[in-house]
Amino acid sequence: MNKNYVPDKDNLIEVNQLKQYFPIKVGVGKTIPLKAVDGVSFAIKPGETLGLVGESGCGKTTVGRSLLRLYTPTGGDVFFDGRRVDAKSIASMRKDMQMVFQDPYSSLNPRMTVEDIIGEPLDVHKLYNSKGERRDKILSLMELVGLNAEHATRYAHEFSGGQRQRIGIARALATNPRFIVCDEAVSALDVSIQAQVINMFEELQAKLGVAYLFIAHDLLVVHHISDRIAVMYLGRIVEIADSNELNAHPIHPYTQSLLSAVPYPDPKKAKEKHRIVLEGDVPSPLHMPTGCAFRTRCKYATEQCAKECPQLTDRGDGHRVACWNK
Repeated sequence: MNKNYVPDKDNLIEVNQLKQYFPIKVGVGKTIPLKAVDGVSFAIKPGETLGLVGESGCGKTTVGRSLLRLYTPTGGDVFFDGRRVDAKSIASMRKDMQMVFQDPYSSLNPRMTVEDIIGEPLDVHKLYNSKGERRDKILSLMELVGLNAEHATRYAHEFSGGQRQRIGIARALATNPRFIVCDEAVSALDVSIQAQVINMFEELQAKLGVAYLFIAHDLLVVHHISDRIAVMYLGRIVEIADSNELNAHPIHPYTQSLLSAVPYPDPKKAKEKHRIVLEGDVPSPLHMPTGCAFRTRCKYATEQCAKECPQLTDRGDGHRVACWNK
């Protein structure tokens, strides 16, 4: 924690050098740190969507959970609307900061009906004056995410994965939050339903001014919904830029590889694309290579890459890249 760090008052969320290490046992009384997130910094303005992409295990979900202090960060600073997010302040911020979890099977209480799951945030924050008002709010939230009123008395196990995810989204929206971490919020949904839910997120943003950290694998979805996109690799952000700029002019070799793998519906465009296949395997986060973590799979790697990890540098118009040779 840097007590002298002053956040920009124009940002709703500001993250400075966030670190999240988990101790892993490797012997009797001996542990080594697994660096799930290692010095991540970014900012999100009110009503803005920042997309966070990267392959499985790169630390995207851990970033989202650490922001909301579902994990206690190992180091770094997180600010919400100019206030430091810590163990004391988070209680008063919970209403304004919500999360849609990745797994709709484990994030819903199997003993509670849909009505009680969606109504729980209303109960905790006392956001109604009567039982009738509570039920009206729950039913309107259900309608908003495409669930029927008769679903209210059912239990989570009676629904498909996509429907369960909608219940989770309705629960997150119950408190009218100003910021939502969407952790793979549409990955469990059918493609046709994905479009409906993404449009719903955009309509809510236009109506309520809510900001999103949108974590996903699907770069087409992220490009559609995000104002800016950050690319993560093994616990670090390697590139961050405006959504259209990143898709049109990716600079980091890892970003170029990710975008080359995006499928195009147009056969002609698909044939013109050059697929960039990375060599080697992703290093273990327990035994990270020295310097730049990506150097073991990068054709541009030099001796400098092994000696020192590059920091994000501005390449113009807010396009920031962490690479020595690009």
